[in-house]
Amino acid sequence: MRTTTLGEKGPEVGVIGLGCMGMTFAYDMAAARDEAASISVIHQALDLGVTLIDTADVYGPFTNEELVGRALTAGRRERAVLASKVGLYVADPTGGPQNSPLITNDARPEHVRDAIDASLRRLGTDHLDLYQLHRVDPNVPLKETWGAMAELVTAGKVRHLGLSEVTVQQIQQAHAVHPVTSVQSEFSLWTRDIQAEVLPYCVEHGIALLPFSPLGRGFLAGRFTSFDDLPDDDFRRRNPRFQQDALRQNLTLATRVREIAERAGHTPAQVALAWLVAQGPHVVPIPGTKTPKYLADNAGAGDIQLSAADLADLDALPAPVGGRY
Repeated sequence: MRTTTLGEKGPEVGVIGLGCMGMTFAYDMAAARDEAASISVIHQALDLGVTLIDTADVYGPFTNEELVGRALTAGRRERAVLASKVGLYVADPTGGPQNSPLITNDARPEHVRDAIDASLRRLGTDHLDLYQLHRVDPNVPLKETWGAMAELVTAGKVRHLGLSEVTVQQIQQAHAVHPVTSVQSEFSLWTRDIQAEVLPYCVEHGIALLPFSPLGRGFLAGRFTSFDDLPDDDFRRRNPRFQQDALRQNLTLATRVREIAERAGHTPAQVALAWLVAQGPHVVPIPGTKTPKYLADNAGAGDIQLSAADLADLDALPAPVGGRY
């Protein structure tokens, strides 16, 4: 797989990463979890050159980091660029709409200092390659949170720092305290908000951009054509874009992606990921999967370079119907 770096000064990674959230959290929660299969996917990812492995303490909570930690043993830790996050916590595992976990902010400096030690313990490592602020806490000045995270770099517990779902102004505020290596944001052919400001800023300043949900939560890969296709107890059932009326209209977008993919000789998922990689020199999408077949398909996008005509047609796709959340 082709490689790039996490920003101008970060470690080398494959141009496609792996998001591990869905292995234990959020998607299809009613289904039984196959830990052995998930660990196998992580091992296969490293073999395919998918070296950026992304998790977070809130996923589970905690179970995702524990799973990733069990996968990265027997010499595999050294092959991975390991990323986790801090700043969110599950306040009530049974609260929220449709019994979904109630998640809230906690980016207090004291929490950051405690959380890193707990994450390192669960992940079975003495350092993280990338530690990301999951969300800016509206109750804590960003410079205080970022200052505490910078202390972890000085202490050797963290190599690089990243932000998630932030504005350009917030990137600038953080960077004034300590360099920002990466920004993680939702970005795909049906979520392009960051193209207005955040993406150009990251490209100009050599900051890596890590798109999460790069396949539109499975929609762009052609997995869902009806609301009834969504698994029970799956948070997508509450997303406006997946409601039946919106989904019916959004199928036009998915159909066009499939047509362009067929013309290019690739799968829709590969085309959607290759479009993202083409958006900048340090754009590393992190699609999630629990299935070896889908992992191999996603990884294959890392060696695809779309034609100018394909990129132009993808750029011209209509905006989706319905909000993100």
